[in-house]
Amino acid sequence: MRSLIFDIIKRWIQRKFPTVKWLKTRQLVGWLRDRTQPQPLLLDARTEAEYQVSHLPQAQRIDPHHPNLEDIAVDKDVPVVVYCSIGYRSARIAQQLELSGFTNVYNLEGSIFQWVNEGNPVFQGDRPTVRVHPYNANWGRLLKAKYRSEG
Repeated sequence: MRSLIFDIIKRWIQRKFPTVKWLKTRQLVGWLRDRTQPQPLLLDARTEAEYQVSHLPQAQRIDPHHPNLEDIAVDKDVPVVVYCSIGYRSARIAQQLELSGFTNVYNLEGSIFQWVNEGNPVFQGDRPTVRVHPYNANWGRLLKAKYRSEG
């Protein structure tokens, strides 16, 4: 059932942000493991409270509501992967990055919810954790219960 809901959400987001490129979670796993490839900048487009619970390894937070794209201290050709809880906020940020001249931007399909549901690692600071902020009670149902933090 979750995969069907994620599919519906992805289609909705793709209609809203048609120019944004998507990256599957398994593709990101392979990319992060392959140190011969230029590593992407991971941008977490969630609130500070969400980010504090957990984030992808080495991810930097960007404000999802008022992003300061000038704070992104990388060349505009560096690959950038943006994620949030399910993909909407990150798609909006990815689109803004594209419009500001970044050339290699991806939205992580299913974002952190799908990432952790598949058993991929998340961190609280530098320490591994298994909890993810649920965003809210409704969207949090897309997280497997064992990964859902209390908020």
